[in-house]
Amino acid sequence: MLSPRHRIAIFLHNGILGPKGKTGLTMLRYSRNNIVAVIDRDCPGRRLKECSGIDRNVPIVESIQQALPYKPDVLVIGIAPSGGQLPEEWADELQLALKSGLSLVNGLHTELSEMPEFKSCLTDGQWIWDVRKEPENLSVATGAAAHLKCKRVLTVGTDMAVGKKCAALEMHLLALERGLKSKFLATGQSGIMISGEGIAIDAIRVDYAASAVEKMVLRAAEQSDLLFLEGQGSLLHPGSSATLPLMRGMQPTHLILVHRAGQKGLANIPEIKIPPLPEVVKIHEQLATAAGALHPSRVCAIAVNTLGISEKQASDAIETIEAQTGLPCTDPIRYSPAPLLDSIMD
Repeated sequence: MLSPRHRIAIFLHNGILGPKGKTGLTMLRYSRNNIVAVIDRDCPGRRLKECSGIDRNVPIVESIQQALPYKPDVLVIGIAPSGGQLPEEWADELQLALKSGLSLVNGLHTELSEMPEFKSCLTDGQWIWDVRKEPENLSVATGAAAHLKCKRVLTVGTDMAVGKKCAALEMHLLALERGLKSKFLATGQSGIMISGEGIAIDAIRVDYAASAVEKMVLRAAEQSDLLFLEGQGSLLHPGSSATLPLMRGMQPTHLILVHRAGQKGLANIPEIKIPPLPEVVKIHEQLATAAGALHPSRVCAIAVNTLGISEKQASDAIETIEAQTGLPCTDPIRYSPAPLLDSIMD
């Protein structure tokens, strides 16, 4: 639905500095679309790089009304609230955007295009794109991706929201720079908004989730030698069921484990401790291959999220994890994704 001609405003209240803005921040970091304004009542007038570290010259304003002078024609909901449902306090602002002539990209589970109060705001040429929709004509996965000749890389994590998507994107972009026939496969709302295609794995019935992944992988392999599948959730999190369908549908040849430096327990359930990383590596390899029944797959490197710590702390963390696991490690954003990509290509 998005095209290069669109002028985008990102709805990001409390998202630049808070924990729920990863959709909008990912758009700001990776999208090639023309983003003309960010709406965040916490940071109006401040520089985006100062607030987020993202080096993009986009003004931050307080409201939809203040974004209109920048002439956006599409509003992207860049916040991911818990459960993905529409908070009541957003409704008036989003309807104001529609009444002002903007179309709407919606990454929530709430299907705004089906709500009368939103549909009634639309005029000719306007649209609402509900990103989280189940694809049609799904069945049960067959493991067909195991017969593909291309390299298939899945990012997996020790927790939710540790940087699986960013690691996949950074490796994919470097692969393109090197002239490789690479493709990034999106499995969540922000990845779909950036790439313009993909599946929202958390909107698909569990029986068909692996099939949706399998179909996407088989299509992409026709023109690619290297596939990067955006990871979701975590095998260690009791509230997450996304990783296994990604493994089964893709039949990955390689896994990249993503871990936040210094994190000992799950962010939202700290009493659940993250096992030693060598054990985490083993469990991912065992599950990806179903103890040898399925296509061979190995964790070939670790992407370390060092956001918010000093340069010395970051380098020490990477050195420690390399020593613990014997695997190449780097922060693909702070430094370079080259060690990760090299581990795959080698």
